[in-house]
Amino acid sequence: MLRKINLTFVGKPFKSDPAQKHVAILGQVSNLKRAVWSDVRNHLEPKVSENIWKGAVASLNPAPTDTCALWMNGASVGAFSEKFSRHNMLSGAYHIPKLLRSCLVGKGDEVLVVVCKEAEIFPCACAIARSFSLFSMRTDSNSSVKSTRNITVEFVVVGESTCNMVDVAACLQDTANSIQMAARIVDAPCNIMNTTAFVKEAEDVALDLGIKPVVISGEELNEKGFGGIYGVGKAAEHPPALVVLSHCPPGATKTIAWCGKGIVYDTGGLSIKGKTTMPGMKRDCGGAAAILAGFRSAVKRGFKQNLHAVLCLAENAVGPIATRPDDIHILYSGRSVEINNTDAEGRLVLGDGVAYASKDLKADIILDMATLTGAQGVSTGKYHSAILTNKEIWESGAVEAGKASGDLAFPIVYCPELHFPEFNSAVADMKNSVADRSNAQCSCAGLFIGSHLQGAFNFPGTWIHVDMASPVHSGERATGYGVALLMVLFGQLSSDKLLQMLAPSAALFDETCDGVLGCEGNSVA
Repeated sequence: MLRKINLTFVGKPFKSDPAQKHVAILGQVSNLKRAVWSDVRNHLEPKVSENIWKGAVASLNPAPTDTCALWMNGASVGAFSEKFSRHNMLSGAYHIPKLLRSCLVGKGDEVLVVVCKEAEIFPCACAIARSFSLFSMRTDSNSSVKSTRNITVEFVVVGESTCNMVDVAACLQDTANSIQMAARIVDAPCNIMNTTAFVKEAEDVALDLGIKPVVISGEELNEKGFGGIYGVGKAAEHPPALVVLSHCPPGATKTIAWCGKGIVYDTGGLSIKGKTTMPGMKRDCGGAAAILAGFRSAVKRGFKQNLHAVLCLAENAVGPIATRPDDIHILYSGRSVEINNTDAEGRLVLGDGVAYASKDLKADIILDMATLTGAQGVSTGKYHSAILTNKEIWESGAVEAGKASGDLAFPIVYCPELHFPEFNSAVADMKNSVADRSNAQCSCAGLFIGSHLQGAFNFPGTWIHVDMASPVHSGERATGYGVALLMVLFGQLSSDKLLQMLAPSAALFDETCDGVLGCEGNSVA
């Protein structure tokens, strides 16, 4: 069941009446003060005068947020803090969800006006999208409540503006729809969003984009050597699957693959989770949800290079044929893995995913995204994903893209020669869980995935691992994390001018340069 919320971004000024639709005007105080009366009067007159508006703005003292009513229950203004550290976003967009709970009535049609700089439009729009979750199974006995809410969003740009706002609105709409889609998939429980349903989601995206998907599922996975995905998902009622969506425009010279962990539910398998740690494991498909939704938006915004979405889908269930600790699986890379913890399953499915991306798709750049470890929250916290990559320049690029998109990110240590020995096995190429959980556990988990690339740690291309176990949700709701990060991180390959403006340097895609200031070797003996 979906909550009927229509979130619409408009590219041209329009008029509304606070007596008919509640209006909330948001921004940092300095931006609100720079806005001229003509920028906001369309939504306030005749109920609110210019003097009332200026007085309200002057009274705001956000710490970190503050609101002021402008006219009864029909209009309000809200401000959020301008304070930020060097590892945070300049836009302050992370305050918006909290501020909306204070400024909006929460029922009926409403108008939202955001006053900001041009570079802050995108993260603010993404923060708004995260605030309106679509999935709900709640019943409402009040039949007088309108079934569909319409939230109309207008941006007022202060300072220099270089982009056409109609085009900007189209980009925001595509991205917001995808963020809500990713969050909806993650919020849906496994009795609704099982692997079969997830495959249907991918097929619907493919149909919308005019793409024929590749779906390998069930016993076919085993026959074709996908021992990771098959081993994890074989005990579940709904079969595991590898789904590949491919966008191959004419003239493309680079191939990018985005691989997503799609564990629709994680019991832990025979290494079963406890009663307090298992609830919430419907979120373990957050990486695949973000990859699918991000792929949708990237293609719609005119991605200029080959782009593949590789979804590794399974339910880590308990049953008579479930993988046992001590079992050995052969992954698609050809490497053998001794299972010593069935609750370290995400790395197994993604090991197959990145092996397929490097062997079959011949990708130059491979990014995997996963709710991989609880250690991620310890390493980089609830707001920043953990970035592990074989190219230093991509560490800086991911941090920059995180600040610009609102999906914050921060690097973790990349040192395979010191950390990958944690997976040593006496009977196989590796175990699937570390010997010492205190030795850079978040990095180790990512390195397991990277070891299944062609060439392993001597993979000649670029590999980026994004562990977003904590940012995938806020409280009991999914955030749609990852969509915005992907859009901006790869914005240089988009035809969209806003994404190009926000994107990190085009040097990311210079095959001759591996480092930040110069070229650096990344091979591991």
